[in-house]
Amino acid sequence: MNWLNNLLWGESAAQTIFLYSIVVAAGVFLGKRKIRGISLGITFVLFAGILMGHFGFRVNRVVAEFIRDFGLILFVFSIGLQVGPGFFSSFRKGGAMLNLLAAAIVILGVLTTITIHFVTGTPLPILTGIMSGAVTNTPGLGAAQNALAQTGGIAGGVIPDIGLGYAVAYPFGVLGIIMTMAIIRSTLKIDVGKEADLFMNEQHPAETIPEKINILVNNPLAFNRTVEDISRRFGTGIVISRVLHKGELLPATSETVINENDIILVVAQKGLVPEILANTGIISEMDLSARPGSLISRRLIVTNREIIGKTLGSLKLRTRFNINITRVYRSGIEFVPSPGLQIQMGDRFTVVGDEKSVETVTRVLGNSMKRLEEPDLIPIFVGIMAGVLIGSIPFKIPGLVQPIKLGIAGGPLIIAILLSRFGHKFSLVSYTTASANLMLREIGIVLFLASVGIMSGEQFIPSLINGEGFKWMFYGVLITLIPILVTGFFSRIVLKRNYLEICGLLSGSMTDPPALAFAASIAKSEGPAIAYAAVYPLVMFLRIFMAQLLIILFL
Repeated sequence: MNWLNNLLWGESAAQTIFLYSIVVAAGVFLGKRKIRGISLGITFVLFAGILMGHFGFRVNRVVAEFIRDFGLILFVFSIGLQVGPGFFSSFRKGGAMLNLLAAAIVILGVLTTITIHFVTGTPLPILTGIMSGAVTNTPGLGAAQNALAQTGGIAGGVIPDIGLGYAVAYPFGVLGIIMTMAIIRSTLKIDVGKEADLFMNEQHPAETIPEKINILVNNPLAFNRTVEDISRRFGTGIVISRVLHKGELLPATSETVINENDIILVVAQKGLVPEILANTGIISEMDLSARPGSLISRRLIVTNREIIGKTLGSLKLRTRFNINITRVYRSGIEFVPSPGLQIQMGDRFTVVGDEKSVETVTRVLGNSMKRLEEPDLIPIFVGIMAGVLIGSIPFKIPGLVQPIKLGIAGGPLIIAILLSRFGHKFSLVSYTTASANLMLREIGIVLFLASVGIMSGEQFIPSLINGEGFKWMFYGVLITLIPILVTGFFSRIVLKRNYLEICGLLSGSMTDPPALAFAASIAKSEGPAIAYAAVYPLVMFLRIFMAQLLIILFL
């Protein structure tokens, strides 16, 4: 049975894979179990890892650190790819307020730490380690340790204690954020599904949803006007796709003249419909889209890399091929196209025209599901390489002992956001299907959690039962809960922020990927991820800065 003993206890590649598989499988299984309708999700992977580590199962530390960091990179990179296309517009809408709230969480955490120091007499360096664990911020821990070492420290043994305080406080740091989300949700009776709909409506108002109407033209304002003249009157939220003139169904071109008693098929933003009717005519009972004729409607997928990043107007599809694009479907949202629309990989266009013209446009757009589903790994790994590079660059801040770095979480996150938005300009199309992105994200987070659990499991229980472990854990609970409970309830009750935004805010303010993964699992929306990405860079800077400041000012 030596082979089994080696598989369980020996430091080999097979043993590492075997142990990680047990931890991940057990954690995911437990995460699917609900207690009173609440589940911690894949966070159970962390606790499964702690349990395995406690019972003596070990992984080579260098290997475990590699798996942990690579898992984290995969997770944040996939998040960046997911939120990148809509990040900048969302940031403009509410990013400043979200960052102010995140800064408030950081400052409240520091004030709580200082208060505990003066009330209990616990050395501040130890409390700084506890604070880093309570807010799940490893770079802050490293910054505090470095600052303490460079200032000479205090009585022997403090520097190791910083790490011990971190290990004791970390598990509840993850759990506390998730508990806060659940407390806010249950206390304020929040319907997550409704919040997801509200978030979607905030990003894409109901007034912009396309609506199809058939109009009998009886208003003199529209007589003898071209399609282009009528469309220009209402801006970019309208497309006239078909015209029935004297019993003949025709495709609508820019030069098509609208006459009295013509019936036109219009696809327009819902909010524009009353104005369009007031200037053209009345709703017709005849549905031109159902009328037999030479015109067909087909949904085509953009897979041609040569047109990615170009505007719809620059392709001149309407004038070149005598077709109309009436709708665009992107990231779960359907809207009316405009000439300035920047084309993205995976866009779905509803194209109207005769069969020959539609077939020609099909070749222009690509419309190849096979090409769409084939992953292109070059942009992924180029992006990871650039992210790690950016994250490793030290930024020296006057007065700070430790240079500021974005780290292996911040660098890849920012690069992924930029790559998904601007990568086409450098021939790097980072499109991944929703299922592929989800797989990448889930694999990344479970590897990260399993590594953290296995590495901290050996010291976790002894740290609790020996010395001041339970007392330190209690301090960590206070540092975790007070800032996020205060800010979370304030954001909801006073500022009326969307619950999904609050979840992303709390996760980002704690630089906590597991909490974000939990929020994403209950929300089924990109709302938490967008808020997380919006506050992460500032929070990372503040966490590192404040950890060093506590050491420098109070030592």
